[in-house]
Amino acid sequence: MKKIVLKILIFVNVFVFAQNNPNQITIKGKVLDQFKKPISNVNITHNNFGTISSPEGEFQLKLSIQNKLNIKFSHVGYKIQNLEINANNKSFYDLGEIILTEKDNYLSDVKITSDEYRFKGFTTIDPKKLKQLPSISGSVESIIKLLPGVSASNELSNQYSVRGGNYDENLIYINGIEIYKPFLVRNGQQEGLSIINSNLVSSIEFSAGGFDAKFGDKLSSVLNIKYFEPKTQKTNVNLSPLGLELSTMGTSKNYLLSYQLGARVKTNRSILNSMDDNNNYNSRFGDIQSLIKYDLNSEIQLSFFSYYSENKYEMIPISREAKFGTVSEALQLTIYFEGKEVDSYITNLNALSSKYSPNENLKIRLTSSFFNTKEQEFYDILGEYWLGELDNNLGSDQLGEVVFNRGVGAYMNHARNELSANVWNMYFDGIYNFKLNDLPFELNWGGKFQIESVTDNIREWVMIDSAGYSISPFNNDLNLYEFYKGNSHLESKRTSSYFQISNDFKIKNDKINWILGARFNYWDFNNELFISPRFNINYKPQWNRDFIFNASIGSYNQSPFFREFRDNLGNLNTNIKSQKSIHYVVNSDYQFNYLNRPFKLTTSIFYKKLWDLIPFELDNLQINYLNENNATGYSAGLDFKIFGEFVPDVDSWLSLSLLTTRENIKGDGYGYIPRPTDRRLNASVFFQDYFPNNPNYKMQLSLSYGSGLPFGAPNTERYQQTLRIPSYKRLDIGFSRSIKRTDKKSKLDLLNNFKSIWASLEIFNLVNIQNTSSYIWVSDASNRYYAVPNYLTGRLFIFKVNLDF
Repeated sequence: MKKIVLKILIFVNVFVFAQNNPNQITIKGKVLDQFKKPISNVNITHNNFGTISSPEGEFQLKLSIQNKLNIKFSHVGYKIQNLEINANNKSFYDLGEIILTEKDNYLSDVKITSDEYRFKGFTTIDPKKLKQLPSISGSVESIIKLLPGVSASNELSNQYSVRGGNYDENLIYINGIEIYKPFLVRNGQQEGLSIINSNLVSSIEFSAGGFDAKFGDKLSSVLNIKYFEPKTQKTNVNLSPLGLELSTMGTSKNYLLSYQLGARVKTNRSILNSMDDNNNYNSRFGDIQSLIKYDLNSEIQLSFFSYYSENKYEMIPISREAKFGTVSEALQLTIYFEGKEVDSYITNLNALSSKYSPNENLKIRLTSSFFNTKEQEFYDILGEYWLGELDNNLGSDQLGEVVFNRGVGAYMNHARNELSANVWNMYFDGIYNFKLNDLPFELNWGGKFQIESVTDNIREWVMIDSAGYSISPFNNDLNLYEFYKGNSHLESKRTSSYFQISNDFKIKNDKINWILGARFNYWDFNNELFISPRFNINYKPQWNRDFIFNASIGSYNQSPFFREFRDNLGNLNTNIKSQKSIHYVVNSDYQFNYLNRPFKLTTSIFYKKLWDLIPFELDNLQINYLNENNATGYSAGLDFKIFGEFVPDVDSWLSLSLLTTRENIKGDGYGYIPRPTDRRLNASVFFQDYFPNNPNYKMQLSLSYGSGLPFGAPNTERYQQTLRIPSYKRLDIGFSRSIKRTDKKSKLDLLNNFKSIWASLEIFNLVNIQNTSSYIWVSDASNRYYAVPNYLTGRLFIFKVNLDF
């Protein structure tokens, strides 16, 4: 088998190199602004090949000879210009002077997607929105949560669910490098910083399902992030009570070397103090990352990506008072605590990559990366509680006060959990563009070899005492309420590969694009080999209205990593298999003008058939797998999004999603039940506005609504966990003021030392809604259990300043 694969790879590469066309045309010119001054660092591109203009605005571009060439001129401060030239077998072509028009970066936000991205079926997001969005984390994930098909129930976390999947089912790439997230995190307070530094991001692509074979093997979604390739020097500083962010980027004088460096320090103490408990929080989250690229020559580029983060979370609980229940049965829980929790998450990722581009039609990339994480979760927390019944008599002088004590008890939570993981891999990718019978084709192929080593040591127990001694929920013996203990170690190897081919053609004037591919994956732990074929077709009819239709069908299988097949005693299930799905997705994309403003309406209908599922339970952010492939299921729904200039010159959008996802666990006798991620209705809004006579003042608003998720009492069967958490509702708003704009000079000379300055006041949870994240379970003297809600953050005011040098 290995020899056959090796022969195929050798044949593909020999075939590709044999197709190289040595005939080239040299195109030169000079790029100027409207005042005839030269513009440096302009990107001049044709397809995947390009160059940049010199400080004198001059450029020279070598391309393979074609009858027609489309040349694109782009620069961050100027409007994009496209030129079409007829080469006519010339070896030299002088474009002369190219004039670019300056744009106002402060209001020119709207970017209706080009046909190229519409055919891909991906949602593209302008990274500038990340700075405008009022968000506690300020991460890329915070804006992903506002897209159709995506839901989240915790503003402190970067985790999200896509079309009924759980948090582990989402692929994330930075410059083609797959990203891993912490494994032991159980709530948003612990999570810390996202590995994606939003200050370094140049493009964001997201697919909620039906994505291409060149992306990996997970059940739900893919988020594809690319960092800048800087052409100019730039430094950014972001200050707020939540922390400090510093980023810088630039190039060498000959533009052969480029670099990016980002460092962040964050504390969420002020955020956590807005919660309904009385605790002392001491959290310190920090990271540093860099991306260095060097062009050895016009064909070979080397790059090195490095990331290091250290997140520490300390919590000393003091007391808590919570009122809950109904009008007829109003209760109050008062808890006094002893003990503390100390968690640590240290992550390191390094990747070295080389890219070979002998011509504009061929790109080959070889990458090796190493990921390491060390996580620990230590806590001993004793809670002594009083459960009281409140006076609900409207005419009583004691209305809302405790009039009867239903029970006194205590509970103790203990954990000494440690996990370390190392993941090393090496992979290659190739892209080749060619023509067959005058039709353009693109061939993608790649392979990956990965070694994983995971070690964990789990010791965790819960004791509940409501009668002077501890009672087990199973047999009324004097045992601990919950107990988990075990040591595990896993070393395994994975091999995967993919290929896909795509083609564009026309029938009359209708445009059609199709993509056919497949993935191959083998894991030596269970000796499972699976093949995942995928097909996508896009159709743009030549109608008066600008529609594009997309349909995709494909196999999406997710091989377990570690937690999915480890039980509470540390035993690994060697019979575990990959979870499997087939996606059926139909999309429509309609771009139109209304009131002379651009808008875009996207709709999607999907169905996912699921089998060999590993059932799981959700406790806040912690996923507890049941360790066996003993369920089948499905996920189906509709997604809508309207995007455009609701206010002239700035974009906003509204998303709406309808979903049902259910599973049938074999042998429980209860048929299909809602999965823990069964959020029936999800809606979100991102809206911007400004003062018409003074656009320096802007307003940004984000609104989220999600219907309740299923939950149940601990130590119960899955079919019993069908109660619903109250719906998640949140409104955040921000007001910003541009103090110094990139395209304007300030009357104060001091401010002209900065490219731009803006400040904002953000109000989180504007209407101060108490959203439930999870429950504490306590019992009274008769051993009756009550679910007491844990609430998320309250209203909070944050002031931010952003400086660009």
